[in-house]
Amino acid sequence: MEQFHKEKEEVDKGSRDCKRKLSECQKKIKELELTNVESSKNELQRLQAEAQQLKKEEKSWDNKVEELRKKEKNMPWNVDTLSKDGFSKSVFNVKTEQDEESEEEKEKKHKTFVEKYEKQIKHFGMLRHWDDSQKYLSDNPHLVCEETANYLVIWCIDLEVEEKHALMQQVAHQTIVMQFILELAKSLKVDPRACFRQFFAKIKTADQQYMEGFNDELESFKVRVQERAKARIERAMKEYEEEERQKRLGPGGLDPVDVYESLPQELQKCFDVKDVQMLQDSISKMDPTEAKYHMQRCIDSGLWVPNAQSAEGVVKGDKFEGVYEEVKKESSEEEKGNP
Repeated sequence: MEQFHKEKEEVDKGSRDCKRKLSECQKKIKELELTNVESSKNELQRLQAEAQQLKKEEKSWDNKVEELRKKEKNMPWNVDTLSKDGFSKSVFNVKTEQDEESEEEKEKKHKTFVEKYEKQIKHFGMLRHWDDSQKYLSDNPHLVCEETANYLVIWCIDLEVEEKHALMQQVAHQTIVMQFILELAKSLKVDPRACFRQFFAKIKTADQQYMEGFNDELESFKVRVQERAKARIERAMKEYEEEERQKRLGPGGLDPVDVYESLPQELQKCFDVKDVQMLQDSISKMDPTEAKYHMQRCIDSGLWVPNAQSAEGVVKGDKFEGVYEEVKKESSEEEKGNP
């Protein structure tokens, strides 16, 4: 801990000094640019080069600050005093790598846990204050586990899909609380129930840097939830559109919407107004092969049902039958070489 705090002080000091020098350098550059004196050009170029170098150094210091922030978040807290909270490392068994559960076992365990404790998990997800959360977990220590965290994540996505944004943000906060506790347990190699008090002790007295780390993770999580919700909605829309398309498919497996959009404009008008005479006139003016192609697609898509007296496409099928027969006759004559 002493080594960590010493390193932190050195990094903070180096970062502050670099930012101060950069600020002073940029101020001098602005002053010289305002004077616009020829003799100052060399000095201006030197300062600009110096500012460029300081910006690189500033980025390097910022990276070091971020690394220390992550290190602090994951480092063990008061390991030697865990038993003072009424828990001991020996009270709970921590699973070894050989005891890892299979995906099927995890899924079954999660389902059983949720069925039993869903109301309690949701109650925890609605809490707003550190003290309330700590007391509730003290009364219900079985909630301090991966199953609770996983349920809260899914609940957040569900809420975002339902456009309950404010409630999603509340539950997201509690999700990160649970995830921080689980990460602490991993770093200490103890059961999460043995260390959740340490999390609340630290978060309630946290310095600005630690709180920034918590809030950064919270904001990042909310962005990921929004992205997942958006992807889920898009996937659901595609599935719905595909189901509707399958329902529309005609006897020949063609989509009537696609077929209609592929028809020449004059044929589209015939279907729009359901005018058989207009359709006959349009067909007679077309090349027989092309006409046969389009009318066959209309049949395969269900736009036109030529042989069913009671069935209806865009207009009654029996009225179209004559048109279709006329098209077939013209096409047959053309194939024989008759004009």
